[in-house]
Amino acid sequence: MQHLSFAAALGALTNATVWGLAWYPLKWLDAHGIASLWATWFVFAGCTTAVLVARPSAARLLWRHRASLGWLVFASGMTNACFNTALATGDVVRAVLLFYLMPMWVVFLARWLLAERVTPSAVGRMLFALAGAALVLGEGRLRLPWPETSADVLAIAAGFFFGLNNVLLRRHAATPDAARALAMFLGAVLIAPLVIGALALAGRAPHFAPEGVAWVGVAVFTTMVLIGNLALQYGAARLPANVLSVLMLAEILVATGSSWAAGAARLGAGTWLGGACIVAASLLAIFSRAAPRAASN
Repeated sequence: MQHLSFAAALGALTNATVWGLAWYPLKWLDAHGIASLWATWFVFAGCTTAVLVARPSAARLLWRHRASLGWLVFASGMTNACFNTALATGDVVRAVLLFYLMPMWVVFLARWLLAERVTPSAVGRMLFALAGAALVLGEGRLRLPWPETSADVLAIAAGFFFGLNNVLLRRHAATPDAARALAMFLGAVLIAPLVIGALALAGRAPHFAPEGVAWVGVAVFTTMVLIGNLALQYGAARLPANVLSVLMLAEILVATGSSWAAGAARLGAGTWLGGACIVAASLLAIFSRAAPRAASN
């Protein structure tokens, strides 16, 4: 029986914690003159630079594996552009919950790209976690989270692209770590300006009038994202995609708890009940004795 790696699970949970807290620096930077898309570009440009300084060979390795990692660049960039904008412009808890419809996408993406068998336990964990998310959103009532605003749509799109990102990390686990790290960070560096340009052409250019203190926030947020993404790569390369997606649902708890502590959200009985379901689903994934095996071709 193949046991899940505790270190890999911890890596996934570290990334979930970073992004569960990301709503605060994004909203803070937005209030201090740097809109979320601009913040995304600066943060990931910093992370890209850090990877290139630490591993100068990363660019060469990425170019060598460009055929396999090109889609990872795209998926990572779309994830961050969509999710960061949803967090900065919408309701934090709702955005995170809609983002974590991701397990629904991962089940099908993993079957298609990884040939992973869809096991009853994987489906059960996914449904249990999604039921928890629905309870939180419905304030104690099971209610499907249909998109109502542009932030909702962006959050759902981000969840799809993040699911694709995680499946691709698993698919290309044999590629060099430095190449995968650079691909993930470079995605936002390339995608964010394209989105900014498209919005500018539509007359909705994101604001950019940074105050001096905002650059300190950018530096702190960049460090958080760098640590979180490197931890995710470690976990994603060693965990089945379905298990990883459920572990990452811990972000809902972090985002909900932190926004409540900051007075930005109110937690009722439904939130606690839904949160308990999500925690239970995560624990089932961590302590599951066997990882799903890939189906034979």
